[in-house]
Amino acid sequence: MLTSLGLNNCHSLFLLCVLVASSLPKAISHADPDRGRVKRQVPATPPLVVFQVQDPIIIPTTNGNQSGCVETQLLMDHEFAYSYGNPFIGNYVPPACDFNRVVMNFTVTSKGRQFDRLGLMYLGDIEVFRTSTAEPTSNGIVWTYIKEMDQYETLWKTEQKIIFDLGNRIDSTYTATFDTLLTATFFMIRNTKPAADRILPISARRSADNGPSAFSLPNEIASVAYRIPQNTERAVVTLLACGQSTEEFWYTNVLNSEVDTFAEPIGLLEGYSPFREVELLIDGQIAGAFVPPTVIFTGGIVPGLWRPLVGLDAFDLTETEIDVTPWLPLLCDGACHTFEIRVAGLDDNGNGNASLSDSVGPSWIVTGKIFLFLGPQGSVTSGTLPRIDAGQPEIRIISQLTTNPTGANETLEYATSYHRAISVSSTIKTSNGNTFPSFWKQDFSFTNTNNITSQGDTQGTNQVTKGIDLSSSGYTNNYEVHLTVNSTFSITEPDTLSISGNVFRDVITLAQTGPSIFPSPLQQFAPGPPNPRNLYLARPPGRTDPYPLLIPPGLPRFQGRYQRAAQAGGASYLSTPNGSTSTGATTQVYHLKGLQSRDGTDGGGTDLYETSVAARNASVAIQSEALLGRAIRAQGAGSGLGREGGASAAVQAQVARTSVREILGRGPGEARRSLVGTGGQGVVDVS
Repeated sequence: MLTSLGLNNCHSLFLLCVLVASSLPKAISHADPDRGRVKRQVPATPPLVVFQVQDPIIIPTTNGNQSGCVETQLLMDHEFAYSYGNPFIGNYVPPACDFNRVVMNFTVTSKGRQFDRLGLMYLGDIEVFRTSTAEPTSNGIVWTYIKEMDQYETLWKTEQKIIFDLGNRIDSTYTATFDTLLTATFFMIRNTKPAADRILPISARRSADNGPSAFSLPNEIASVAYRIPQNTERAVVTLLACGQSTEEFWYTNVLNSEVDTFAEPIGLLEGYSPFREVELLIDGQIAGAFVPPTVIFTGGIVPGLWRPLVGLDAFDLTETEIDVTPWLPLLCDGACHTFEIRVAGLDDNGNGNASLSDSVGPSWIVTGKIFLFLGPQGSVTSGTLPRIDAGQPEIRIISQLTTNPTGANETLEYATSYHRAISVSSTIKTSNGNTFPSFWKQDFSFTNTNNITSQGDTQGTNQVTKGIDLSSSGYTNNYEVHLTVNSTFSITEPDTLSISGNVFRDVITLAQTGPSIFPSPLQQFAPGPPNPRNLYLARPPGRTDPYPLLIPPGLPRFQGRYQRAAQAGGASYLSTPNGSTSTGATTQVYHLKGLQSRDGTDGGGTDLYETSVAARNASVAIQSEALLGRAIRAQGAGSGLGREGGASAAVQAQVARTSVREILGRGPGEARRSLVGTGGQGVVDVS
C-alpha cells in the first residue's frame, strides 16, 4: 500500500529562472524572436495557459557585464497541420562567439479540437528533445517549456540540420493545428562540467533524407554499429523510450494467457504483462536496463486531469543514462561493435511461470545517444575485457479470476514482481599510463498489482519501482517511483460514454551524486560571486516577476541532490451526441534539496526550492513557493496533496471520443495509431 504524501518530505552574472508555469519569459530573449514574423490576431478570449512544473533553470543576465556570448536564435517558427510524414526541416548555424550553455524555449499555441501528439526534435540523426502536446480547447491554449541543452554542446558548435517531427492530422472533427516557436539562447558561465567530445546516435539515421530517425519497436530492430574512436576514455549511453498505441498504458496490461478474459463485453485486453524493461545490448550482451517512466499524456486516463497542469514529464520525456566505460577495452579495439535497444515484457505459460519476452505490442518509440570523452589524438585506450554479471532476473506472477452467477468472468486480480542486478566491470589503461578499475552496477525491483472488476469496466493499478545505479566515475542514482491509477467507464447508450478516474504519481530521487550527462538544477545554487542574483519566476497566467536571490556566504558546494515531484488528481468525463465535458482537479508538489554527502546521509539536506500547485477546472487555485527555506509566494488558501484529488461543478469542453481504448488502454474501440516517423539501420565508421 502506498504511503500518503505530505509536504514535509517534500551564478555569477546570471539570472536564475525557476519555471513553474508556462509563459514566454522576456528575460530569455536578447533578440526579438518575433522580428519578421506575421503577427497573429489576438483572440477575444485569452488562451488558457497550460504548464508543467519543472526544475530551476539558469539564464544569462542582460546588464551588459556578461562575458562571452549572449545570443538568442530563432530555430523554428512553424505550424504543424497535416504533418504526419512531413516534419519541419531547418538549418542551424552556431553563434560567432564563445558559449558553453544553451537554453531552449519552446512555445506552442493551439485552438480547436485535437488529440495530444508526440514531438521529437533532432540535430541531424540525434534526438535531443522529446515532448508531447496538450489537448487544445475551443478558445485556445498556449504553453512554454524551457529546457537546458548544454549536454549537446559539441553539436551546437557546428552547423546542424534541425528536424522536428510532430505528426498531426486535421479533418472536419479534429481541427486544431499546433503553432510552434522554438528559440535557443547561447551564453557563457564559469566552472561548467566537461562536455562530451563526440555524440553518436543510436537511431535510424534518416536525416540525409530529411526524415526523423526514431526506431519503432517491435516492427524494427533498433541497432547500430560503430567503430568507436580508440582514444575514448569515458563513454555514457542515454536512452529514451515511450510506449504508444497498444503500449501507451503498458502498466495496466495483463498476462498473455489472460488477454481474452473479458473479450465478449469489452474486447481483448493488451498483453505481455504490466512489466516493461528497456535494455541496452553491446555486441548482443546486456550492458544495462531499466523500467521505463510511466508517462501519462494529456489525453490519458481522464482528459480533465491535465488542464492547466499537465503530467510530471508530459512536456519533457525523461531519459536514462548507462555508463559503458567498462566496455572501452573492447570498444577501442578498432573493430565494429553493435549497440541495440530492446524493450521486453513478460511471456507466461498460463501456469504461474513467466520469462522475459522477445517482443511487445506496438509500439515503442526509442532512440539513444553515445557520449564519448576522448583522450589525446593518436592514443589508444586498453585494458581487460569487460566482465558481465547479469544472471537471470527474479520474476513472480500470480493471478486470480472470479466468475458471476451466470458463469461469466467478473473480476481479474493479478500481481507481478521483478528484480534484477547487473554488473559490468573491467580494468582500463589510458594514454597517460593510468590504470584504474571501471564498473557499472544496477539493482532494481518492480512490483505491480492490478484489479479489474465489473467485467472490465473498472481497473485499479498500484506500482512501485525502486533502484540504484552506481558507476566508478562517482555517479550514483538512488530512486523510487510510485504509481496509482484507478478508472471506471460506462457506456449507457450507444453514443454516451462516461469515465471517472484518479491518478497518483510520486517520482523521488533519494540521492543523485557524481558526474551525470544531464544538467543538474544544483548548479543554479553553486556558491560564488556576485550576490545578489536575480531570480525570474514564470507563473500562471504568464506574469514574470524578478526576485533578488542572495546566496548565503555559508552555503556549501553540494555533492548531490534529493528531488521529489509528486502529483495527484481526480476527474470525470462525459461524452454525448450533443458534445462532451470534463471536470477535474490536480495538485502537485516539487521539492529540491542539496546534499553535502554522496550517500545522502547529511541530515536530510539543505532546502533549495519548493513549490506546491493546485489546479481545478482550467484554473490555478493554490500556489506556494520557497527558496532556500524562505517562503516567497503564497496564493490561494490551503496546501497539501490529496491522494484522490477531486472535481468541482465547473465544466470544460473536451474532444469527443469514440474509443474508450484511446483513453484508458482497454475497452471498446481501437488504440490510437502513433504518428511518429521511424525506420532504418546501418553501420558507420566514426574512428
